[in-house]
Amino acid sequence: MIALRSRAGWALIAATVLASAVGFVDAYMINVAVPAIGADLRASVSELQWVVTGYLVTVAALLLLAGALADHFGRRRVLAAGLLLMLAASLACAAAPNVAALIAARLVQGAGGALVVPSSLALLNGTLRGPDRARGIGIWAGVSTLGTTLGPYGAGWLVDHASWRYVFLLNVPLIVAALWLLRQVPDTDLERRPLSVDIVGALLAVAGLGGVIYALTAGPDMGWATAPVLASAVLGLGCLAALIPVERRLRVPMLRPQLFRSRPFVAINAATVLFYGALAAASYLIVLQCQLRLGYSATEAGAALIPESVVFLVVSPLAGGLVARVGTRWPMATGILLVAAALAWLSSVRPGDPYAEVILPGALLWGLGLGLAVTPLTAGVLAAVDDSDLGEASAINDAASRVGGVVLVGLVPVLLGVSGAPDLGGPLAANYRFAMLVLAALTAAAALLTALFVPSNRRGQPLVPNPRVHACAVSEDLVTEGAMR
Repeated sequence: MIALRSRAGWALIAATVLASAVGFVDAYMINVAVPAIGADLRASVSELQWVVTGYLVTVAALLLLAGALADHFGRRRVLAAGLLLMLAASLACAAAPNVAALIAARLVQGAGGALVVPSSLALLNGTLRGPDRARGIGIWAGVSTLGTTLGPYGAGWLVDHASWRYVFLLNVPLIVAALWLLRQVPDTDLERRPLSVDIVGALLAVAGLGGVIYALTAGPDMGWATAPVLASAVLGLGCLAALIPVERRLRVPMLRPQLFRSRPFVAINAATVLFYGALAAASYLIVLQCQLRLGYSATEAGAALIPESVVFLVVSPLAGGLVARVGTRWPMATGILLVAAALAWLSSVRPGDPYAEVILPGALLWGLGLGLAVTPLTAGVLAAVDDSDLGEASAINDAASRVGGVVLVGLVPVLLGVSGAPDLGGPLAANYRFAMLVLAALTAAAALLTALFVPSNRRGQPLVPNPRVHACAVSEDLVTEGAMR
């Protein structure tokens, strides 16, 4: 293990921050480029949805497999492989001659993202000394998440002043820098788990999520009763329903059902699905509303939520101390509820409203709630496993957030009532407020789940009552120091 205040420690922080920022940028930067891509490639609403959700589908479906690969081959090695795959896919996105090629490249980009997302946090938490983990993860959380807002801002500027194609090159310098810094990080995960390459589980996850998202995306345009939509919905739901029974029969499954014997673990991940799913869909809707209804340029739309990230950056590192004093339940529930209030506030955004009076207060409240919620949410998940399982635990929670994101972003056409509309302008005018209020209600439901089922996890109180459920004891360092995302 290495100390945070060392050359290798700072290289570790910088490398994992950059790697995570690549994942954030690729997930969120596309939002501001959607109108330009549609106009240039003459893409339909359904095709544009796949440009957005294609990345999210493969990230969500392959995260668990990626976590197993990280725990076997080594987190640093898998992280580097994921970055290289994302680099190749990003170049393919920038050069895509048509929308079909762009969607295919986004799917590959998501596969690389699946390798990067869990490996970065697992590498950080598994390499730093126990006393340094809380502070290190807090720094990682605040700085890396800036990509969710700075990425769209940079992407918007490129759309306005160059071409949407350059948007996909934004992460190239980040990837190169992360790979260079990883060379200075020692390989400390020497005790590796046996290889668990669950091909059947991965295929079921990809087919299940892909089928459901295709049905949600194509349904409003083609009609819910058409054969392709019905077939994809049945296929997707069938594959997802078969996933758990299939995993239970495997000797070394991709998703170990034993983890879900803990009610707090299930509650945290259920809240994660609702919370992060609503955030992803709301971010998409707000950017579209700014561009298509409020008349913002792509740069202005990308900058609209920057105050949210600034507040998050300030609050997130401070939340670790709050978790150490009062536990995980109430900071997490309060933060999620504040985000629900922010989404309800932002549902009233209409053409002609001043930014400072409508969008800015909602963005500030959003950042405050997110800063309070993310730290205890991650502390509860990571405290439940030992170092050898950090890859899988991180992958499960990240998979929950990505599944929520891909499903709720896929629901956007349904919430807006697209129904064959040639673009999103008309549906936004009619149903933007309704869609945002639905997302606010789902976020409030996540807060209720947290208040009812997530333990406080105060000093000395383990999150998992029976350590044999996951063959580990909770590290007191993680509990008392308030480990953070």
